[in-house]
Amino acid sequence: MGRDWQSSIGNFYGSTLVRLRPEDPLAPTLAFVAALAVYDALNEVAPQLDLLIKWPNDILSGGAKISGILLERRDDAVIIGMGINLAFHPQGLGRPVTSLSALDVRPPTAEAFQPVLARCFSHWLGLWRGGGLPDILAAWQARAHAKGTPLFVHLPDGQSIEGVFDGLDAHGALQLRLADGAVRAIHAGDVFLI
Repeated sequence: MGRDWQSSIGNFYGSTLVRLRPEDPLAPTLAFVAALAVYDALNEVAPQLDLLIKWPNDILSGGAKISGILLERRDDAVIIGMGINLAFHPQGLGRPVTSLSALDVRPPTAEAFQPVLARCFSHWLGLWRGGGLPDILAAWQARAHAKGTPLFVHLPDGQSIEGVFDGLDAHGALQLRLADGAVRAIHAGDVFLI
């Protein structure tokens, strides 16, 4: 979707690679694994923050993005890039962004944050691999915007739609309830909380 990374020294940005196995759930659901790992790692280093996951894998605090995750598939592997604003956050992006430091949290170094994130990722990946996709999606929904939250979605084809969050389907697609009561499954797009 033409995403750019912006990060300053003092932030964490790194990638991990997951080799897919035949019995694994669908590869795109790794977005939920990564979101849960980042959420839990941030919660561990800054438990005083009010964190929220925005579909599928942005982490927000106070409505501002503190972390983003990108996935790219190559053959039997998924590369998961994670960026977490520990000490700084980019300016002038046209949307609210923040960092631990801006939220009056003394941030850990990237080197200290990495093993916390790795441990959290390992936990959620193990559950995902063990057939726990329903548990992954339930844990994600417990940490995400509530059902009924108004959303604006900009789709990859340029179309924009509004509705309210109506949960996830069995594979993690966002269920968007439209004004006429119809529910539309969203598999990709930029989601904004209204």
